[in-house]
Amino acid sequence: MYPWGNRRRFHSWSDVVRERFGTRLQKLTINAGFSCPNRDGTVATGGCTFCNNEGFNPSYCDPEKPIHEQIDEGLSFIRQRYRRASLFVAYFQAYSNTHAPLHVLRQVYDEALQHPAISGLVIGTRPDCIDAEKLDHLAGLSRKVFIKIEYGLESCYDDTLMRINRGHTFKDTQEAIRLTAGCNLLTGVHMIFGLPGESRERMLAQTEMINALPVNTIKFHQLQIVKDTAMAAAYLKDPGSVHLFDLDEYIDFVVAFVERLRPGIAIDRFSGEVPPRLIVGNRWGNVRSDGVTRMIEKRLAQKGTFQGRLYPQI
Repeated sequence: MYPWGNRRRFHSWSDVVRERFGTRLQKLTINAGFSCPNRDGTVATGGCTFCNNEGFNPSYCDPEKPIHEQIDEGLSFIRQRYRRASLFVAYFQAYSNTHAPLHVLRQVYDEALQHPAISGLVIGTRPDCIDAEKLDHLAGLSRKVFIKIEYGLESCYDDTLMRINRGHTFKDTQEAIRLTAGCNLLTGVHMIFGLPGESRERMLAQTEMINALPVNTIKFHQLQIVKDTAMAAAYLKDPGSVHLFDLDEYIDFVVAFVERLRPGIAIDRFSGEVPPRLIVGNRWGNVRSDGVTRMIEKRLAQKGTFQGRLYPQI
């Protein structure tokens, strides 16, 4: 039995959800038409060098459609794929979903929550698109429905953040996460492994910085080169400019990272998926995220290790 209460070798967010709600918490992705401050000129233009939102936006997500219509179409899609799904939350995923004045956010979030099938919100955003007023409103909602805020951390290194045109610093991320956690809001972060300029040792060293943050969940994504991005243009010109993980190499790296990760942080996912038609330099074939998770669990067992085994010794 591990600190998170079962014999699984990592602290699984899906297990936390099932224990809390008695079932799977199914996300319905919403595109509410937001932008990002590094796209619209607020802090920069062009967006993140790796980003093409088409890569993770389901076909039913169209910002031209009302939110309730996106939810209806999403429900139809999800219920065919996950027939036992019964608890749904609206997942505001595309771009930065707090990048608007509070009165706009209220209208958008309320429209989603008024749908009878929706039990809460998961809001993806950036650390420079949040403030105390917005968090106070979200904290009020969280006393009635499920609310989770997910920040694109991507990297803990300012030189990397500058290289990928994030337009904010790691200090901004630290401050936003502490402010969010201080409002008793569920707080998650996303990380990308394999960003240009980051060695294995440098990536592993980020565990110390993440462990110090009051985050509840974390998502890992392997770097994928997506068509029609600045990173894809650089890769096609010079493939040696980016190191793409082989699958086996990635499994070993994630196991090493997880060994160093604070046991209290629940892992939401181990890898990302982009439609093959949008991938440049695909190296993993048709392996899906659930397959990657099984491989990581098998490798953890083979090595006789588990999440947090090396925490806090390093």
